[in-house]
This record gives sequence, C-alpha cells and structure tokens, in this order.
Amino acid sequence: MTDARIIDGKASAAALRARVARAAAEVERAHGIVPGLAVVLVGENPASQVYVRNKRKQTIEAGMRSFDHTLPAATGEAALLDLIGRLNRDPAVHGILVQLPLPGHIDPEKVLDTIDSAKDVDGFHVINAGRLATGGQGLVPCTPLGCLMMLKDTLGGLGGMEAVIVGRSNIVGKPMAALLLRENCTVTVAHSRTRDLPLVCRRADILVAAVGRPEMIRGGWIKPGAAVIDVGINRVPKQGEPGKHRLVGDVCFAEAVTVAGAITPVPGGVGPMTIACLLMNALTAACRQAGVEAPEI
Repeated sequence: MTDARIIDGKASAAALRARVARAAAEVERAHGIVPGLAVVLVGENPASQVYVRNKRKQTIEAGMRSFDHTLPAATGEAALLDLIGRLNRDPAVHGILVQLPLPGHIDPEKVLDTIDSAKDVDGFHVINAGRLATGGQGLVPCTPLGCLMMLKDTLGGLGGMEAVIVGRSNIVGKPMAALLLRENCTVTVAHSRTRDLPLVCRRADILVAAVGRPEMIRGGWIKPGAAVIDVGINRVPKQGEPGKHRLVGDVCFAEAVTVAGAITPVPGGVGPMTIACLLMNALTAACRQAGVEAPEI
C-alpha cells in the first residue's frame, strides 16, 4: 500500500481565512459591521503568548478588529470576571476568547460561564455545548469544527461511516462526537481506559486522536485506508540533542502513514484550522448579534 494522502491543514486554513476575509468585507459593505474579537491572556505562558500573537495577526488580516487584553499572572478572579463583564457589554466586541490555561487561583469554568454565550467564539459555554448536543444553532468549538471541515474536504459525504474518537474532553472529544453524529456517522467515543483500545480503533473508517499522549496510537491500530485526524500536540525530547524538543501528535505518524488512506501531520494539520475556524465563528457571532444573515463561507 502506498503512503497516505497528507491532509494539509496549513493550505486548508489559508483557504478558509481567505473566504472569511471576503465574507467580512461583504458584511462591512452591506451592513457597516466590522467583527471584533477580544482575546484575554492572563500570565506569561510562552506557548499562549505565541498563540495569541498569531490570533491577533490573522484577525487583522481578515479585516476584523482585534482587542487584546494581557493581564499579570497575579490578576484576581474578580478582576478577570469584571473585564469579561465589560466585554460582554461592549457592542464593538462580537467575540470573546479567554486563553487557557489560566493561573491556578482562577476557576476556568466560572470564567467560561461568565462569557456571553452569543460571544463565546470558543464554543465552550454550557449553552453552546447544549445546543450542539441537541442539534440546535450555537457556536461550535473551533478544533472539532476544523477537523470536520478537513474530513469533508477529504472524504466528501461522511454518512454511514464508522468513526472512533479517542478522547472524551469537553473541548474536542464530546463536540467532535456530536458533529459526526450530525453527519450520520456511527460514533464511538473511546479513551485511555477503553478495553482493547487497538481493536476498537481498527474498526474506524474515521479515527480522531485527541487523548494527549505522545504517539499512543500505533500503525497497527489503524484500519487500512482509514482517515486519521491527529489533534494531539506534544513536546518530546529530540534524540541525540539534549535540551531540544520536537512536536509529535497522539498518533505515531511514521507507522500510521503507511496504513491510513489520509492523515493530518503534526505540526501543520489541525492547529492552523483551529484559528481559521475562530475567525469564522467571530464573523458568525457578529452577524447573529446584528440580526443579519452571514454570507456563505
């Protein structure tokens, strides 16, 4: 069998950002609305700082307003909640994202629940989670949304396929299951405690790995020809280079690429699509808040 088709997340994300930018320009021309995205960063986590800079750059490139709020790590929970309250009331802000992880003295669940669900572009608010689970209209978490878009671009219709998701988080696993159910897949949510996990994975036409363990999914766990979406981003030491690291996913790529029909790399797969879907959610949120129809993207 030849090596799998590589699903190029960078190219998919660039194309999506271009479509979002065109749609944002159309909304501004027709309705005078410029979507505004507020990103709140608490502390000095280096990975979070890089991520926030990328979000700001891509927000501006898409023709949207970026409102950045960087707070010291010692910021109290009450002060953060007060800031979110002000952003909820600001008509120029259509989307609010609080970068995770937060410092240990702040309750992330309380913070996420304080964000106006209409401005919750991360799709983490309990109202948006409930709407997704029950087939309603809400804002969908960006990472699983990006995964779904890449799957549909790669496979076309997903109806009738057997999908296995390894990981049951509220951020990826559970919303991914709901999205695939909407596409008429037969869905299994597995995890690290699933009995005979390799056997369960080998049933999958679509395998989504989001368990947070470096290269846990081996090539022998994959059904020949399956589509594999690797959500994991793990830093592991570089062999023979002390102090240096490399990024790997939750799937052993070198093994999986010889078995799968299509696979996302790490890096360059799911990650770029997450930010692109964030911009799409910000545009959707702005249109809904203004009571206008969003252009098709």
